[in-house]
Amino acid sequence: MPQIAPYSFDGHVETAAFLKDEPVFALSDGTIRFPAGGETVVEAHAQGLLCARPDPFAPRLLSGGEDGRVVATGPDRQCAEIASAGRKWISAVAGGPGGAVGYAVGRTAFVREAKCETREFAHGRTVEDLAFAPKGLRIATARYDGASLFFAGTDAKAQELEWKGAHTGVAFSPDGRFLVTVMQENALHGWRLDDGKHMRMTGYPSKVKSLSWSAKGKFLATSGAPAAILWPFSGKDGPMGKAPLELGTRGDTSVVAVACHPADDVVAIGYADGMILAVRISDAKEALLRRGGSGAARTLAWDPKGRFLAFGTESGEAGVIDIAG
Repeated sequence: MPQIAPYSFDGHVETAAFLKDEPVFALSDGTIRFPAGGETVVEAHAQGLLCARPDPFAPRLLSGGEDGRVVATGPDRQCAEIASAGRKWISAVAGGPGGAVGYAVGRTAFVREAKCETREFAHGRTVEDLAFAPKGLRIATARYDGASLFFAGTDAKAQELEWKGAHTGVAFSPDGRFLVTVMQENALHGWRLDDGKHMRMTGYPSKVKSLSWSAKGKFLATSGAPAAILWPFSGKDGPMGKAPLELGTRGDTSVVAVACHPADDVVAIGYADGMILAVRISDAKEALLRRGGSGAARTLAWDPKGRFLAFGTESGEAGVIDIAG
């Protein structure tokens, strides 16, 4: 078994991440915890944290709370307010290129650029999630009946991608060719962006709550079943007409979190009973990383070099697993 540095917190761990080489945990109580080398507690949100996501373009953790604040926490263990929506809740945050930050408040998506200019993008229904494209200042939002695409630096009309139902999460493929949304029903939906062709990804027994792209974007790993479901995206048609891989199958519990290794074709899988596996995509070979615990392993994150895996659970258990240990 790999070595685990265990941590215990008082509340639900919303997000585990690494800032450079240091593990960091965002808790639902509004605090950001740096446990390594003597714990530092950063009071980011006084009234509770609603969302937290590492910025893929910069070493910082972005978070939004019930206090209406968007906060950036850096590896120096300091936090700074990026934006404020008054008494309105921040439901989603995302980091973009060039220091841009996106966030959602009710029916409006906001993009604040590094030069402090903020643009608003109004919607007819609640903005459930948002994401930046891998290149260029383009942002996608998840909403009822589909997704919307905006060029954040212009006033150009949005490109609307329609599909009936509630869409609660959104992600671009690493090469920017596909957009995928999580639906309120037990399904994903996708579009090939050059022509708008639809991609239906169904068959889940429960709602998908975790997504992760493999290192080169060949697969999209997802939770929502007794196995990690990996949809193939290497061809021009994405998963259309192709069956997904099923890795780490356990009949007695569900997968609740997935995290693909940053360099190798390996996926870490977290289960509802707290167990964590690492599975090689090519041959489905499994390695047990953690036997289980008192709560579901809801969040997983690799360090940039792919040696350490941070995890957090609903019960406040957390830790860092040394894969080479």
